[in-house]
This record gives sequence, structure tokens and C-alpha cells, in this order.
Amino acid sequence: MSGYTRQDVTFDSHGTACAAWLYRPTGAQNPPIIAMAHGFAAIRALRLDAYAARFADAGYAVLVFDYRGWGDSAGEPRRVLDIGAQHLDWRAGVAYARSIENVDTSRVVLWGSSFGGGHALHLAAEDHDVAAVIAQVPHISGLASTFTQSPGLVARLIAAGVRDQIGAIAGLQPYRVAAVGYPGDVAMMTSPDAAPMAERLAGDRREELLAENDVAARIALRVPFYSPGRSARKITAPTLVQIAMRDSVTPFDVALKAARQIPKGEVLTYDCAHFEPYLEPYFDSVVAGQLDFLAVHVPITQP
Repeated sequence: MSGYTRQDVTFDSHGTACAAWLYRPTGAQNPPIIAMAHGFAAIRALRLDAYAARFADAGYAVLVFDYRGWGDSAGEPRRVLDIGAQHLDWRAGVAYARSIENVDTSRVVLWGSSFGGGHALHLAAEDHDVAAVIAQVPHISGLASTFTQSPGLVARLIAAGVRDQIGAIAGLQPYRVAAVGYPGDVAMMTSPDAAPMAERLAGDRREELLAENDVAARIALRVPFYSPGRSARKITAPTLVQIAMRDSVTPFDVALKAARQIPKGEVLTYDCAHFEPYLEPYFDSVVAGQLDFLAVHVPITQP
């Protein structure tokens, strides 16, 4: 089976319209559906279509969405990363996937990468009806990720977060910091691969997408307390955790420890850094691992 159609759809997340792409595999009858969302301050246009195309070609329906306030979704102010609101968007997206006609709504797969991988794990720990979970280089521990940054940078980010939070209370526009930067920049992510890979991911839309490379600084006050790995034991669905061995955003040993606590967890490791799975030379092997996992746990039922 190969070939698919893609249409633009929206779903309501507690009064906010979230934009999504719905992929339908050609000729498939009631295929499983994969709900997908991106990572920290990222949008679906940053290569999630490449993954979705592979899944749709293999016979899966796919719903790829942007969080409120990001990408093509509604929501003001823009680019405020609210963890609780993104959890609501995930739940709304899964509920929408379960309402779509001509898909197998009893077999919904959660797919998340980086911060979105953490969200997928968090949701799977409370929604035991999901068929499977794929967490690519997932955010596991807020404290562990925070301590990968230099103390000086952490202090500057916290100061920016306090300034932004006070401004939010006073009704001011968000005070922003860069989401991705080079080592030495004041940015939320400054690993050596972060900025170069962000530019590569943006591709032909580099200037357009990098112009929005910022986030309300208040998230710096919240990331240290967000640790989806704590709920790993509660996940009942088969779960694939893909870990980058040279990850300086989500430390390898922290991710591996959490993955091993998932009752039906499976682990694949790659000799790469945090941002490298999205592009070659790693992309093909990363997606192949995901498709192999799906073939076992959420197989396509031929008509």
C-alpha cells in the first residue's frame, strides 16, 4: 500500500481552534490513526510532514497539529508555552482523532518528539485507551534538562522568566527569549546542534520560521518542575522510546532509566545528538524503527 491524501482541518481545544493536517492512506479501510505534535517552541512545519508521509504511505491515518498560539493555530498572545494548555491541546487532538470517520478510532497512537514526547508520555500515563506511544528523544526530567545548561545561563533565563511573569500579571505583552540559540547565547536551548539543526529544519522557509524563534520567558520558571518521566510506570500501552546517545538536552541516562520503568517499554538508541533524528543521516533509521514498532503493536489490517 502506498499513497495518501492530506487535508487541512481544525479541531476545538477549549475554545481555541488548533490547525492540523489529516493524512489518509489511499485505499485503506479503517486504518489506525497516529496523533502527532512537535517539541519545545516548535511547529508542525518543521519536518513533521516527513514523518507523517512515511506513516501514511505505510497505511496509517495521521493527524499532525500545532499547539494553540503556535504555527497555524489560533490563540493569543502568540508563542507562550503553557504546559497545561498544551496538555489540553493533546487531549482535544486525541478526542478529535477518535471522532474521525473511516479510521479505527479504537487504535490511536501518540507520537511526540522532544518536549512533545514528554507530553505524549504524560498523556499515556492517564489515557489507558491509547494503542501505542512513540516518544522520540523525549523530555523526561525538568531538573535534569535544566542542569545541562551553565549556571550563568540558568540564572539569566530565570531572571527573564521573572520579568515576563510580572509583566503577565500586570497585563503587559510577553517578554521573550530565543527558543534556540548558539552556545553562549541567552536562549532556552543552546546545545551545539540546536541552532544549526533548527536552520536546516526550516529549509526554504528559514527566514520566515526563524523570525519566530522566541518564546515567552516565563516558561523558564516552569520547565524545571515538569518531569513526565515520573509517571512512566503508569503507562500501560506499548511504548517506543528513542534515545540519542549524545543528547545534551535530555540526558541519555535519565531517558534510559525512565524508559526502562515503562511496563511495555521498548528502547532504541542512536549515536547522535538531540536534534539530529529529524534529518539524514539518522532520519531513515529512526523512522524505520518507528514503523517496525507499529507493525508489531498496531498492525495494518488489510481489507
